[in-house]
Amino acid sequence: MGGISSRVSPLGAIIVAVLAVSTSAIFVRWSVAPSGVKAFYRVLFTTALVAPVAAVRNPGDFRRFSGRDAAAAVVAGVALAVHFAAWFESLNHTSVAASVTLVQLQPLFVAVGAYLLLDERVTHRTVAGIVIAVVGMAVMTLGDAGSPATTGRLVLGNALAVLGGVMAAGYVLAGRSIRQRVRLFPYVTVVYAACAVVLLGFVVANGYPLFDYPPREWALFLGMAIGPGVFGHTVINWTLEHVESSVVSVSLLGEPVGSTLLALVLLAEVPSATTVVAGAVVLGGIYVTTTARDGKPTS
Repeated sequence: MGGISSRVSPLGAIIVAVLAVSTSAIFVRWSVAPSGVKAFYRVLFTTALVAPVAAVRNPGDFRRFSGRDAAAAVVAGVALAVHFAAWFESLNHTSVAASVTLVQLQPLFVAVGAYLLLDERVTHRTVAGIVIAVVGMAVMTLGDAGSPATTGRLVLGNALAVLGGVMAAGYVLAGRSIRQRVRLFPYVTVVYAACAVVLLGFVVANGYPLFDYPPREWALFLGMAIGPGVFGHTVINWTLEHVESSVVSVSLLGEPVGSTLLALVLLAEVPSATTVVAGAVVLGGIYVTTTARDGKPTS
């Protein structure tokens, strides 16, 4: 990736990635396939797009994977699979605005994980940011409560989005560590392949059909792979080699804003006032957390 590194700005790559991942929730909502099937084909098609690049550019890198790095990449793939399965399903139960905001809680879990696993410092500002975000999350869930059935559905959807955020944090932490030693395309090929295998098992275990879908669905699956998959997650993995994980995490706060605006335009989904206000509080808390290194914004 040396040639690409010299020609592509990490900041520009992050902007492209944020725009790409902002389309993910829209593709998911447009598709009528089961959530697990959507997730499986998104990852399978993404793997099919990146694996040939890895084979051509870095043919010997797969043999140079250490056992530890290969195991960590598989763990990252499992975490990514749970992230996709939980988040895609959350979109069936709560609004796009709430789902994409809550799944972005992952920087909070990255901060906790970095403290526990990487011995990174946690400041008072970090703790304050986490508290702010949790308060906003509670307001978002409880403030939109209506009938018991509606409340239960919102709580389930929001909880699944939070679980998706937890799993995304594990994925980011693993990527930050491994990407210092393993080049991009071999790494994402292993991660995506592991993720696809886990999701295939989930689909088969639930008895979902694998092939009986109209052309429109296949086009949406491919769109998820090219947009959010290649230009989103794969580009994010490239940036993790060049900038700190906290910088990438705070940049991804643009996804809830982009997804909410796209949902407004393309799905005619207007978020409630409570969701907007609480979402702003959540994003504020995430921003405080991810800019808390030594009490100063990360540069």
